[in-house]
Amino acid sequence: MRTYDVVVIFRHEQDSYVKGLEFVRNELKNFGGNILKEEDMGERNLAYPIKKQERGHYVMFVTEFAPQKVAEADKILRLQSEILKFLFVIHEAVKDESKKDEPKKEESK
Repeated sequence: MRTYDVVVIFRHEQDSYVKGLEFVRNELKNFGGNILKEEDMGERNLAYPIKKQERGHYVMFVTEFAPQKVAEADKILRLQSEILKFLFVIHEAVKDESKKDEPKKEESK
């Protein structure tokens, strides 16, 4: 199993958002996935119109599921009218930044 960040932009209307959110949750679980975290990023203006929409409701999921299931999930999500855009990204763990800033110790000979 691999961990993915999945960002989904829904239509901003409340009923479309709720219906689309439930659909995405169910589909991610149906593909054998495990939703580790869900973050509602709120409603925002889009940089450009998508499907004649100027605003969208952003939600980010951190999920675990098999890599071969990404293509299947992509096909299913693409067909939903409530979803404007979505993106699957492989989740990378945050490295400890404090160790980067420390100067390297030189070896004495």
